Amino acid sequence: MSASPINEFFSPGQKFAVVGASSNRTKFGNKVLRWYVDNGYTAVPVNPKEKTIESLTCVQDLSSLPGNPSEYNVSIITPPAVTKSVLEAAHKNGIKRVWLQPDVDSAEALAYAKEVGLQIIAGGPCVLVHGIPSSRAKL
Repeated sequence: MSASPINEFFSPGQKFAVVGASSNRTKFGNKVLRWYVDNGYTAVPVNPKEKTIESLTCVQDLSSLPGNPSEYNVSIITPPAVTKSVLEAAHKNGIKRVWLQPDVDSAEALAYAKEVGLQIIAGGPCVLVHGIPSSRAKL
């Protein structure tokens, strides 16, 4: 995969939402959220069952993101059966860039993303490996 979509995903000043963030530190949804924070980014956990994760206030869904949801790029860590509905919510809220973390995509979700013109990273790259740290990253 070319680095260009990943470079665009990490454009300067970008805010991030992590759908499927988890309070369980062993789960991928927690590790991805912590990667954003540890690498100097503003990240909001999205989980309808949690109030806070890693001392960050959770929102119930993408439409509840602080400010304008369209200002966020989104990492998705959900079961494949849920991913398309998250993509639909992203599109409805004007979100343009989405990173489907490994094993969350489905043919239906990918077809929908293409149909509505979402800029999507999918098919294997993981933010834990391919993410670009901010210049504000903790040393």
